Amino acid sequence: MATNDNAKKYSVAISYQNSLGWIDYDGDKKEAEVHLGDETGKKRTEDYLHETHELGVPHKTLMDFTRVTVDPLADVASFQLALTRLWNQTNVQVDWSRPVSYVKEHPHY
Repeated sequence: MATNDNAKKYSVAISYQNSLGWIDYDGDKKEAEVHLGDETGKKRTEDYLHETHELGVPHKTLMDFTRVTVDPLADVASFQLALTRLWNQTNVQVDWSRPVSYVKEHPHY
């Protein structure tokens, strides 16, 4: 489960192949720190977070989208929106419901 200690800090669990990990986002510094035992997955995630992305944001229907450019490190909302597409670009899964505290204690399956 993602954690949000305040409006500018955010952590979420991730997984890649057989590795569990997490990402810590700091909105004051506009930085994200990726903790993942698999170096390929870690690099893919870091690269993805340091690029802007054009995303289709849905509205009231499945056919109603607006194209927006998102800088994942700009703020928590942009970070979260970018994470919804992380899997498509990197094969790194965001484990929205997995407790981050558990992953920090047990960074493996």
